[in-house]
Amino acid sequence: MSVIYFIFQQTMFFAIPLLIVALGGMFSERSGVVNIALEGIMTMGAFTSILFLNLTGGVMSGQGQLLIAIVIAMITGVVFSLFHAYAAINMKADQTISGTALNMFAPAFAIFVARIIQGVQQIQFSNTFRIESVPVLGSIPVIGDLLFQNTYITTYIGIAILIVSTIVLYRTRFGLRLRACGEHPQAADAAGVNVYRMQYAGVIISGALAGLGGLVFVVPTSTNFNATVSGYGFLALAVLIFGQWKPVRIMWASLFFGLTKAIASAYSGIPFLNNFGIPSYLYKMIPYIATLIVLIFTSKNSQAPRASGVPYDKGAR
Repeated sequence: MSVIYFIFQQTMFFAIPLLIVALGGMFSERSGVVNIALEGIMTMGAFTSILFLNLTGGVMSGQGQLLIAIVIAMITGVVFSLFHAYAAINMKADQTISGTALNMFAPAFAIFVARIIQGVQQIQFSNTFRIESVPVLGSIPVIGDLLFQNTYITTYIGIAILIVSTIVLYRTRFGLRLRACGEHPQAADAAGVNVYRMQYAGVIISGALAGLGGLVFVVPTSTNFNATVSGYGFLALAVLIFGQWKPVRIMWASLFFGLTKAIASAYSGIPFLNNFGIPSYLYKMIPYIATLIVLIFTSKNSQAPRASGVPYDKGAR
């Protein structure tokens, strides 16, 4: 059973950031704006929040420090995503090119600033955030071992974001308007919906969640940040497509890809995999091979929001 607990916990460490970032991408695309910049936003969110952890490591620790870092990561994501929103919505720029430009800028900026501040690009931090056992809940048989021991508060934040996202998208006026803008913005405009405002809202939400996802990716799996999130932003796009732009399906897709990532990174802690003697680089290829295979078999049936990626022109009908 200990191996099962280990695999599940490692899967959650990798699945939660995927879930958060993919849900962010969902809000943007549901509004009609493709956010290819998720990778860059994750990088910027991770950079500013990890830098905060580094600079305050001597005076702060524990969950309070992590919560402040979470707020910083989300604010950074919002600010950085506004560049994409302005280019895509106001300037009617090609959304793929705009997002790609931000993806190229983010790691270069993180490396440059990190070297100016501390002389090296790798930012170290002390991980004082792991929760060994949640009081009371950690003592529950099986469930306690799976969800409430050796965990991080970010896991529960990710689950909360999933629940809130599902409610907002399908049970609120905002969600209805957002979906309308992504499917038929002209009809939404005729009904009195401010399409530009809804698109800005979608991109801003995606920025906040992607920035948070950058921090959530780094903290449980490392003690340093080296200006990269290992392609997680692009993997989140695959999760979004595999999940058909729907929160619950995105959750299952995140768990699947999180499992492949856990196997690739923690195979040495899984006895029956470690005994095979397979080279480590083959395990590291598993998530990306799985991504290609899944997209090959599912992309033909994908049904993205109809207006996603198409700049909205208020005067066109």
